[in-house]
Amino acid sequence: MIEQNTREAFGLTLYTSAHKDIRKLRRAQGVAELHGNKLWKSSLVLMDYLRECPIEPGSRVLELGCGWGTSSVFCAKTFNAEVVALDADESVFPFVDLHAARNGVSVSTYCERFENLTEEDLSGFDVIIGADICFWDEMVEPLEQVLDLALAAEVGRIVLTDPGRPTFRALAEAINESYEDVIYTDWDVPEPHNLWGLVLDV
Repeated sequence: MIEQNTREAFGLTLYTSAHKDIRKLRRAQGVAELHGNKLWKSSLVLMDYLRECPIEPGSRVLELGCGWGTSSVFCAKTFNAEVVALDADESVFPFVDLHAARNGVSVSTYCERFENLTEEDLSGFDVIIGADICFWDEMVEPLEQVLDLALAAEVGRIVLTDPGRPTFRALAEAINESYEDVIYTDWDVPEPHNLWGLVLDV
């Protein structure tokens, strides 16, 4: 029997906004400043894509703009990855911890803005992931810079997903033009989720 106000997806139990523990955290934490306030559908697109195109087991993974950290939890549980969930808004981290505990994994958290990340910060990771993180015009340039730094730091793989925002398209097209071995495609997630999104896999 599925617990009330949760959903099962890709081997995880995920909380909805109406779950009592989520509501309790919101009362304690207040409203997230940067839209880390719910389960974004692009996270499910990312999980489905990584299920079909997996990362190496035991990878060191950084999630950019983690929000509730569900993609981090997925990588930790599915691939036994060592994961750091990064967000500019530290108020989301209790939601990350809640999902990690519910699914029996451990995820580290780190508060920082994209534009402050350095090549050294990124050099310790094998994989960088992100879902629905390019939602404002002013985020395109900092994210392009982060991806450039990550590739210079020899991060092995970067996978981002998005619902199709013009800002993400601008980022993905710039990266696609600048680098070889880039996959930039749409991705359908079948029933019961019935989702669609864009994928950038570098």
